[in-house]
Amino acid sequence: MEGLSEYEQTRYNRQMLIAGWGEPGQLKLKQSSVFVAGAGGLGSPVAIYLAVAGIGEIRICDADTVELSNLNRQILHTDARIGASKAASAAKTLGELNPTIKLVTFADYLNNDNVERIVGKPDIVVDCLDNYETRYLLNAYCIAHNIPFVHGAVSGLVGQVTFLYPPETPCLRCIFPAAPPKEVFPVVGVTPGLIGCIQAMEAVKFLTGVGVTLKKRLGILDGEDMTFISVDVERQPSCPACAHLA
Repeated sequence: MEGLSEYEQTRYNRQMLIAGWGEPGQLKLKQSSVFVAGAGGLGSPVAIYLAVAGIGEIRICDADTVELSNLNRQILHTDARIGASKAASAAKTLGELNPTIKLVTFADYLNNDNVERIVGKPDIVVDCLDNYETRYLLNAYCIAHNIPFVHGAVSGLVGQVTFLYPPETPCLRCIFPAAPPKEVFPVVGVTPGLIGCIQAMEAVKFLTGVGVTLKKRLGILDGEDMTFISVDVERQPSCPACAHLA
């Protein structure tokens, strides 16, 4: 097994001081693959903090191009990249932040025909999407391939996050059986910044084995009065997505 280089020992020294982490935990990150669905408001902090933590491979998918109206929250991108592929822009930023990691990017819309090729078999999937149709697709894929799934969503000053790994936990459809109406929702950058950071922490905790994830709990942040509550969530026996699991 390849160990940590002197560069990596120095770069990740401070996080390896965390109890239970050490070199074994850092090696787990180095050997891990994470799929990040979306390079926007949530995907930006998620991908950035996974990259600087030393995840070995980050797979990131976003079919859109950078627009001026994205830049209040999508910190992977800059004014100079308006009109560029978000996937390519993300790769450029992440590669500059950590040149030692492997980046695999896709400028595609996820669908039933390409989900296996694009997602592959990562150790964990992080949902940084803005629509439930594609979230449900990823939810089903993760169930079929026994991959944990970190869900996050935001609107305005409010955000939510949970760790899904059925049958140990509910799946996304257990908690949200029907998609909310599509809308152009308000958002200020600090909200996906906070939720995305929590999503990245959930992924890192799972991969290193340090800490306790948000299993069976939906964390809800209300930035207006700065409260964070944790709501218990359960599997639904009639769930069309995961009821077949033992």
